Amino acid sequence: MAWLKNKWITFLTGRVLVKATGPGMERFINRLARSGLSIWNVKRNYEGTVYFYITWPDLHRLRRVARKADCTLYFIRGEGLPFLWKRILKNIGFPIGILLFFVLILFLSNITWGIQIQGADPETEHKIRKELTNLGIVNGSMHLFSEKPDQIQKKLTDKIDNITWVGVELKGTTYHFQVVQKTEPDKVEEASPRHLVANKKAVIAKMFVEKGKAVVKKDQLVEKGQMLVSGEIGQEDKSMAIIAEGEVWGYTWYNTKVSFPLDTPLKVLNGREMRKYFLHLGKLQLPIWGFGKNEFAKYETEVDNNDIFFLGKKLPIQYSKETIRETEAIQRNLKQKEALEAAKELARRDLKMKIPPDASIDKEIILQDKVENGKVTLSINFQVLENIAIEKPIIQGD
Repeated sequence: MAWLKNKWITFLTGRVLVKATGPGMERFINRLARSGLSIWNVKRNYEGTVYFYITWPDLHRLRRVARKADCTLYFIRGEGLPFLWKRILKNIGFPIGILLFFVLILFLSNITWGIQIQGADPETEHKIRKELTNLGIVNGSMHLFSEKPDQIQKKLTDKIDNITWVGVELKGTTYHFQVVQKTEPDKVEEASPRHLVANKKAVIAKMFVEKGKAVVKKDQLVEKGQMLVSGEIGQEDKSMAIIAEGEVWGYTWYNTKVSFPLDTPLKVLNGREMRKYFLHLGKLQLPIWGFGKNEFAKYETEVDNNDIFFLGKKLPIQYSKETIRETEAIQRNLKQKEALEAAKELARRDLKMKIPPDASIDKEIILQDKVENGKVTLSINFQVLENIAIEKPIIQGD
């Protein structure tokens, strides 16, 4: 074990194989022993030549001893880490070339070289490619700095109206998009005649009658279920039932009650942040940038993980960016007027969830507003302009 330990120590410090020849070999060996130099593996051949090992740091002492001896020394070879390092530096171009080759392949494997879109017509495909360009996903862009497939999917679906769903998949260096477009169903003409009646109480604002006979006028108050456009046309003795078509817009009313606090605790970002970058090898996390200590008392952390590919294969390595943002707890104190405006906006948002998408708010009337228990309580009436016409089949005998 001691020999093995000595072997590893001399490998780290370096050792030299020495050849000694000459008539004064015995005196030379004795001088080495008295000088305290450590030599080992001493061998002598039939010609009287002696071979031995000595540590590299002791070479200068060996030269001083050899000057007083009647022999000649030859340094056969150097072994150990220092000499290995010299050989590496001498041939540094080869390992650097290999390293640069793998770095280049790794770099090229994480660049987008293709974007394939299936299931979209030319116009929709053009819109998708334009939106992808805005997102930074083009040929030559790096996957590590692009959005994740689920984020790309959400943004494309939100910003392009005529697609129902888009599948996003990254295979190697190519993005694959599978698009499902919205299809407008063919309007099926109903065979049965019908009237148009009011679906709620309203005051008529305007009418657009395509087929049928209007039986109400502008500014007329109508009740729920009252006929607006008749599907029976012609004289009484020669009447004909048709499918009434058109729009009847009227003013309707909604009442909403909301409350809004004057004082609200909020958690906000103050703009200070720090970023850290890591390489994940399985469960091992290796920091590569951002070694500073997190000194934020309150903060929130956002982690963005990115897969790394090599020749189209996903490696068991991930590159991740961790963004730490400092947060502050503040107290928002509103004046009564500000809280009233916030309550009105809250009431508007609540109303828009109840009325049809094509309806609009025409007027709003505050019925009551008061402050109690640190809150503004608001009761407000909205006058809404909406299409109140719904279909009602004509039954024989009506």
